[in-house]
Amino acid sequence: MTLQVEARPDRVIAVLDRPEKRNAIDQETIDALHDLCASLEEHPRTLILTGADGVFAAGADIAQLRERTADDARRGINATAFIRIRELPMPVIAAIDGYALGGGAELAYAADIRIGTPALRIGNPETGLGIMAAAGATWRLPEIIGEARASELLLTGRTLDAEEALAWGLVSALHPAEDLLGAAHALADRIAANDPLATQHTKRALRTPRAEHPAIEFALQAELFESPAKHRRMTEFLERRARR
Repeated sequence: MTLQVEARPDRVIAVLDRPEKRNAIDQETIDALHDLCASLEEHPRTLILTGADGVFAAGADIAQLRERTADDARRGINATAFIRIRELPMPVIAAIDGYALGGGAELAYAADIRIGTPALRIGNPETGLGIMAAAGATWRLPEIIGEARASELLLTGRTLDAEEALAWGLVSALHPAEDLLGAAHALADRIAANDPLATQHTKRALRTPRAEHPAIEFALQAELFESPAKHRRMTEFLERRARR
């Protein structure tokens, strides 16, 4: 199995596990990601994505990429899976240690929250291999770090170290390797403490195109205003404050 999955009631931990290939993303991994998404679409939970043996994913599997044709490119093999991950109802947390290159970086870009370790190295060297980053980087990366920095990163093919990635806003925090998964779980704990529907609606609003704002907030908030959870949580808040 190239993807090890641990399911809990409020979260799922998925570990990219091809240590002999530095967790390079192959067709089997893509198929496993689709299966995982199907489960999380049916039963929404926070997803923690990470990699085994001190590497997130050192790229797509070059041996497979070399044999792919124009028809394969038009199918968007990796892109389709990464879009599905991005559109999951609940948040996705990428916990990144070591290399996240090429397709591995694009998988990380699909997450809602990215955290890393001091060993993080992230970038898209595709142009050096005669191809382009075509699984989301050209449109996700400008949204994350801005057009100027995204252009520099993608057109030069250079790799950012951990401190650069933090300064550029590509990751939100750095943690020692031994604390990385614990930090991801701490984020998942905070998410789990909140109302699931409010969390899902917030994620939906965050990924909605600007032209649909503020109408999307009004529609989603209207639904939340009528939810039993809103009344219960606000009542509990007021009661706690009254007891102080």
